[in-house]
Amino acid sequence: MLTYRDSGVDIDEGNRAVDLIKNKIKGTYDNNVIGDLGNFSGLYSLKDFINLQEPVLLSSTDGVGTKLKLAQMMDVHDTVGIDLVAMCVNDLICQGAKPLFFLDYIATGKLVPEKIDDIVSGIVEGCKMAGCALIGGETAEMPGMYSEEDYDLAGFSVGIADKNKIISGQNVKEGDKLIGISSSGIHSNGYSFIRKIFLDEYNYKLTDYIEDLGMTLGEALLIPTKIYVKLIMDLISKYELKAIAHITGGGVIENIPRVIPKGLGIDINKNSWEKPAIFKMIEKFNAIDEVELHKSFNMGIGLVMIVESEKCEEILNYINEKNEKAYIIGEVVNSHEGVKLC
Repeated sequence: MLTYRDSGVDIDEGNRAVDLIKNKIKGTYDNNVIGDLGNFSGLYSLKDFINLQEPVLLSSTDGVGTKLKLAQMMDVHDTVGIDLVAMCVNDLICQGAKPLFFLDYIATGKLVPEKIDDIVSGIVEGCKMAGCALIGGETAEMPGMYSEEDYDLAGFSVGIADKNKIISGQNVKEGDKLIGISSSGIHSNGYSFIRKIFLDEYNYKLTDYIEDLGMTLGEALLIPTKIYVKLIMDLISKYELKAIAHITGGGVIENIPRVIPKGLGIDINKNSWEKPAIFKMIEKFNAIDEVELHKSFNMGIGLVMIVESEKCEEILNYINEKNEKAYIIGEVVNSHEGVKLC
C-alpha cells in the first residue's frame, strides 16, 4: 500500500519538529496571546490598547532573499530567523507602530526537524528582540518544488499605532536633519550581488578567514539584521520623529525619498559615518560605482530618521548613550528632488 511518506512527505517528522520548537515559541508569548499552539489561527487580544483614541493595525510581510543561499551553503540556520523578523518589524516601526505578533512560513524540500528547530530558534530570538509574540506559522514539506537541502522563509507581522501618532513624513521640511543608525553589516538585501562580487568575480570561499573582518567571510555575511524596535519605541515616547526609513533594497538612494513630501530632496554626506569592515572591503575592490553601492547596499546605515534641526544633537546624544552608533548624515533640501551624495 502506498503512503504519503512514499511521495517524500513525512508527517511524523513534521510532528517531531513541532515538539522541538513549541516550548521555544511559548517563550515569546505575552499576556495578550490567547490559546495555545495547534489552533487553526493565532489569537491576540487588544485589551491593552483600548485607551488609544483611534487604534490602527499596520502589517508587513517580507522574506530573507538569497541570504538563505549562503546559510544553506554553510549549513548554518540559526540566524536567518532573526533576519526574517527584522525585515518585517523594522518596516512597521517606520510609521511608529509597535509590533504585536509575528507568523512565519517555512517551505522545504525535505523536512529535517533539527534544521527547523534551528530556523525557528532564530525567529524566536528575533521576536524577543522585537518584543512581539510568535503566535503561528506553517512548515510545508514540498518535494519536487525544492531540492532536499533547500528552504525558503516568509514572515508576516502586525503592529498597532494611534492614528494621530502615525509617522507619515508629511511635516518634513527644508532644513530638517537626517540621523542614521548603524547597521550590523549587509543585513538582508543585495546578496545576489554579494555572491557575484565575492564568489564569482574575486573567487573567495565562504570559509576564507579575512583579517580585516576578524572572522571568515561566511560568518561576516551571515551577521543578522539589526532589530531597531526597542530603540525607536523609546525615541517615539520622548521626541518627535518626522519620518523614518528602513534602509533595505535600494539603499539610502531609493528608501529615503519614500518618506518625504514631493518637491523635497536629500543631501547626504557619504563620509559622515563609520562603515562596517565588509563595506570597506567592497570599496577597496574599486569595481563598483559609488551610486551603485549606495543603491545596492545599506553601506553601514540601517535606519534613517528625519528630525527638527534644533533637536538633532539632543536626539543623537541620547541614541549614542544607549550604546548605539548614530550619526548626522545629511539634511532635507528644496533645491532638488531625490538623494544627492556629497
